[in-house]
Amino acid sequence: MHPTYEVADVLRRNHQQLGQLTANSWQSRTLYALADCRTYKMGGHIDKCNNTNCNHIHISYNSCRNRHCPKCQGHKQEEWIQKREEDLLKVPYYHLVFTLPNELNYLALFKPKFLYDLLFKVSWSVINDFAANKKFMGAKTGMIAILHTWGQNLSLHPHLHCIVPGGGIRGKKWIAAKGKDKYLFPVKAMSKVFRARFM
Repeated sequence: MHPTYEVADVLRRNHQQLGQLTANSWQSRTLYALADCRTYKMGGHIDKCNNTNCNHIHISYNSCRNRHCPKCQGHKQEEWIQKREEDLLKVPYYHLVFTLPNELNYLALFKPKFLYDLLFKVSWSVINDFAANKKFMGAKTGMIAILHTWGQNLSLHPHLHCIVPGGGIRGKKWIAAKGKDKYLFPVKAMSKVFRARFM
C-alpha cells in the first residue's frame, strides 16, 4: 500500500521555501533532487515488451540516486539492515554515540577524510580499551559504526553511531558485560577519555 504523501510531495508543495530551509548549497541540491526524483525533470526511459502479442509500453522516470532519498535508496537501506542482522550474535547490544563539537565543523567541511578517519579510530580505541578493562568486561569486543554527518534539522552535525555487543571474548570464552541499566560503560568516563584522545 502506497502512502498518501511522500517526502517528495511535501518538498514539491513547498518548493518556493526550499532555499530558505537550507544553510548551504549541498543541502539545497539534496532537497531539490528529492523533490524531482522520478519526475520528468530527471528524464526517463521507455520499456517495451518483446512479446508481439503484448507490445506493452511502460514509461519510467529516472531516480535522483541521492543517498538521502527515501524513494530510490530505501531498498538499499533495507538490504544493508538485513545483511547486518545476519552478522549479529544472539546477545544484547548497546548503542553508543560519539559526537564532534560544533567548533570542528569548519574542519569537517574542508578536511572530511582526515576528521572522520580520526573519529572512527578514536571511538574504536575508547570502546576497545573500556571493553578490555576487567572492571567493565575484560574481553575483546567488536562494533558496527555508522557515520552521520547531518543532524535532524539538516545542519552539519558529525557523529558516529556505534552498535556494540554486550560482551566479548576472553580466550575461548564469552564474557558478558557488567553494564549497569542501559549503559554498557560509564558515560562520563567515556566522554572524558574520548575528548582527551581526540584532541
